[in-house]
Amino acid sequence: MIHDTLSAAPLSGQPVRFNNLDKVRFIIKDATSLDVAYAYDDLVFAENAVFILQFDPLDTRAYFCYFNADCHEANRVALMASLHASAELNAASITYKGQFELLMNGQEDTFGVRFF
Repeated sequence: MIHDTLSAAPLSGQPVRFNNLDKVRFIIKDATSLDVAYAYDDLVFAENAVFILQFDPLDTRAYFCYFNADCHEANRVALMASLHASAELNAASITYKGQFELLMNGQEDTFGVRFF
């Protein structure tokens, strides 16, 4: 199980942060009925890459939200309202930060993300 606690890293002396992916997964599912499709580092991609939640590096109960540039504004507003309400019920907060687009690398099975 993943906990949102800090612990000392033995080699660097810097704290290591463990993000609570289970809480984010629950908020996304509760608010939108979508599943988590992919999680990497501090980013959590909702199913179909509709939006990305990013863990706030300063607050373990706060998240930033970026919507896919292809998501229509009315859908964005409705989804953000649902995410915000679910986060509040779970002692967390979600802040809208902007949009993103996925950049597919032609020859490889990798992709990049451009935030704006």
